[in-house]
Amino acid sequence: MSQALALFTLLTVSLTTDDATIRVSATTMAHTLDDALLAPMANASAFTGFMLSASTAWGFYRHWWVLGKLLITLAQLYLGIFVLSGALNGAVIAAKAGNPTPTPVPLVVGTALMAGAIAFQAWLSVAKPWNRTPWTPERPPKLPTAPTWVFAAIVIVPFCDIALSVWTGRPMPAVSLVVLTAWLITRKVRQPVSVAR
Repeated sequence: MSQALALFTLLTVSLTTDDATIRVSATTMAHTLDDALLAPMANASAFTGFMLSASTAWGFYRHWWVLGKLLITLAQLYLGIFVLSGALNGAVIAAKAGNPTPTPVPLVVGTALMAGAIAFQAWLSVAKPWNRTPWTPERPPKLPTAPTWVFAAIVIVPFCDIALSVWTGRPMPAVSLVVLTAWLITRKVRQPVSVAR
């Protein structure tokens, strides 16, 4: 959330300053922050959330608050990768070309909404509001907690992806996707089959 707020601040400075040098600097710093820090951290955060849902009794869709966090995370990843990053690149080009308003207002509003959505997700994690989803059986079987090595992987894998991002120069959640997919398959195979009565 602090990175999203920093991005919002830099883009607001770019939008509101009359100084062309500050405008170019703020827009360029916002783009660098997004590329070098926000994108890899967003991937790491999403991975840890997905893995914790897959590795604990909470699951992905048993509770409305978990499902809400999942949907917000997917929306933020999509908007951040395909909309925000491209718009930031365009804003940097516009600022360097001397455009007096290189940062579009929707981009500034979008970063504020991103920070707000992250705050809402934090509240969901603490408050755990609402009941179970209708897809959860009345007496659902308790999902087993994952072995310790899975939780160790939840901590270690994001560092591997960050190293891969530094090496390739692009945020790349490759190791995260492989580990998440492998764990979901392994968990499905290990999960006891419930008998209908």
